[in-house]
Amino acid sequence: MKDIEGTSRKIIGKLMETAGRQDCDDHFAIDIWEWPQGVALYVLFKRWRATGDETALLFLRDWYSRASLRPSPPRNVNTCAPFLALAFLAEADGDDEKLAACDSWAEWIMERMPRTEEGGLQHVTSHLVNEGELWADTLYMTVLFLAKMGTLRGNRAYLDEAAYQFLLHIKHLSGGATGLWFHGWSFVRGDHFGGVRWARGNAWFAAGAPDFLEISGLGGAAGRMIVQALSAQFRALAALQDESGLWRTVLDDKDSYPETSASAAIAYGMLKSRRLGLLDADLDAVAGVAAGRAVRGVLSQVDDDGTVRGVSHGTAVGLDRAHYLAIPRLPTAYGQGLAFMMLGEAAAAAAALPKNGGAA
Repeated sequence: MKDIEGTSRKIIGKLMETAGRQDCDDHFAIDIWEWPQGVALYVLFKRWRATGDETALLFLRDWYSRASLRPSPPRNVNTCAPFLALAFLAEADGDDEKLAACDSWAEWIMERMPRTEEGGLQHVTSHLVNEGELWADTLYMTVLFLAKMGTLRGNRAYLDEAAYQFLLHIKHLSGGATGLWFHGWSFVRGDHFGGVRWARGNAWFAAGAPDFLEISGLGGAAGRMIVQALSAQFRALAALQDESGLWRTVLDDKDSYPETSASAAIAYGMLKSRRLGLLDADLDAVAGVAAGRAVRGVLSQVDDDGTVRGVSHGTAVGLDRAHYLAIPRLPTAYGQGLAFMMLGEAAAAAAALPKNGGAA
């Protein structure tokens, strides 16, 4: 198996080198205020916090400084994503100006972000209004940031709203007895569109739920409900894992292709859930095996220069499986970031193992 730390450096180095370039796909170039970049920036902050990597910290500071010189982005679910790393960075640096920007966007989420029936956060993007629609993606792109602002500011209303959004999305998107998630729910249509169990949609919950529980400190009945939904999902995912160690882009379609970014995020979620002690003993063992296989599978998709292959491009909710299978695969900022994030959690898991001669 490839060296985890060396491969990690190549992966994130490949992403950082897109800074200032104009010849990259807009989902790969780092100098854009959107969700692919937001995911990658959050991963960079996690890298600095876990390892003290000053290169990651300096890159983040420079990225947000340059971004502040550009026009303000439109406000929607996906453009909230870069604020998650910004909130953590502003807290670490004690930067009141950055905190004020975070406050403004958190207040907007609470007071003016479009809502669906039942008070859900409507998945408005930079291109689509998506009237009355809940998407799994929203939890990662917006709700994690709101939860962070709740803890940072000691704002119970923010934390309660973030918990409610997780529970509401579980209600409408988790697939009942299957444990798998649908990509979206439409209050207008009254259905899950094509009813497709898309891998990356599942991955946003798999990776986002343990991070949310850690950020928010949520326990009690709501916390238990989230852990139960996560556990049901992990059991279902373990049963559907491809022999490559990856998960297919349509999870229950053996003819669909294995997809790298979802697999990395799912493996991260399993590893982190194990580290946080969220899983019962039997599932903990199952998740450990599945995550180990996924780490090896993702590493097999990393080129020698650090490019992460087999990543599906941005994907709107579709009306059939063909929609998801037709999405092009190419390198992206979130593909790099999620693979990097998974490897960081894998390294933490390896470091926690007993050394030779130590207690079992």
